[in-house]
Amino acid sequence: MSDIRHDPVLPGIRATEAEMVALRHQIHAHPELAFEEFATSDLVAERLQGWGYEVHRGLGGTGVVGTLRVGQGPRRLGLRADMDALPIQEATGLPYASRQPGKMHACGHDGHTAILLAAAQHLAQTRAFDGTLHLIFQPAEEGLGGGRKMVEDGLFERFPCDAVFALHNMPGFPAGQFGFLPGSFMASSDTVIITVRGKGGHGSAPHLSADPVVAAAHLILALQTVVSRNVDPRDMAVVTVGAIHAGDAPNVIPDAVELRLSVRAYRPDVRALLRERITELAKAQAATLGAEAQVEYRWRYPALVNDPASTAFARQVALDWLGQEGVIPGLQPLTGSEDFSFMLEACPGSYLIVGNGVGDTHGTGGCMVHNPGYDFNDRILPLAATYWVKLAERFLSPAPL
Repeated sequence: MSDIRHDPVLPGIRATEAEMVALRHQIHAHPELAFEEFATSDLVAERLQGWGYEVHRGLGGTGVVGTLRVGQGPRRLGLRADMDALPIQEATGLPYASRQPGKMHACGHDGHTAILLAAAQHLAQTRAFDGTLHLIFQPAEEGLGGGRKMVEDGLFERFPCDAVFALHNMPGFPAGQFGFLPGSFMASSDTVIITVRGKGGHGSAPHLSADPVVAAAHLILALQTVVSRNVDPRDMAVVTVGAIHAGDAPNVIPDAVELRLSVRAYRPDVRALLRERITELAKAQAATLGAEAQVEYRWRYPALVNDPASTAFARQVALDWLGQEGVIPGLQPLTGSEDFSFMLEACPGSYLIVGNGVGDTHGTGGCMVHNPGYDFNDRILPLAATYWVKLAERFLSPAPL
């Protein structure tokens, strides 16, 4: 953001920048996996309570919700940050690197938590809004559906919101630029376990067996036709066979082969089509080679669909604050997935991104997420915290735009 002549960060946020960075490093050094965010949620709850928030715990297991009411305004806003880490061995060599073997904040949730806490502190001190603010600190975003659990536990019944927003850092985009996209922004994500069962035997006598390895090999190739020949070319779909487990010895034909698939789409009808065709193909392909297939289809995260009005509002906040240079141009949908999608199914809102940096911006800042070398870019902490303050103050103003 060097082309911005003035400091876009609020003075109150800039004054707490060192504290914000230290907090982020503290969380980074002590990562906790999904539904195990005990120390992190303790830290969050303690900070919020000290700043005057009503603190509620237990939603989604380790989730925390902080509520601040100012004035008599009827508007209600939710801002969400995720808290969990990943089962990855960190390889950054940073002074504040993970002290927990096999665990690290490889997706920036430490940064997201620090950002929302910095905004929470500023909003509590200034109270320059009129309405109800709900700050949602969510567990278990990484694959275990903490967002769904919070919704099922009554998140929006207990803490009604007129809109809910979340942000995520994104390497590969300029540090501090914000990205917005109405409609489908991130793909659904489902896991499929296919077990191909045949008849095992000695590798020297395949004619006496029904080889599930050969059947599985044919199935893997056939699965690639689902996207190329069954899905409308104008729609997005992904079918990836990410794991194959079969046998232990080269001269033994095993009884079974297990395939593990990741399946993604933007549209619900395409998502349903993928299930139908994958199931049909697995059973038919196995049968042609004397085997049978069992398909376990695990519905996981739905596609993340941003409410157009909420997204336009969120984008306008950034434009009025930073101008066009602060907004990522021509942002395209992402094929990753996010369980904030469950919250957006229950409440209007929008999910946005903030650039983490391009290239080697601060040692490891350009590294993609879910990588042992990744680190959150501390330079964007005060910018993102300022954005949350500006969005909250505008949304909860007496006459919101």
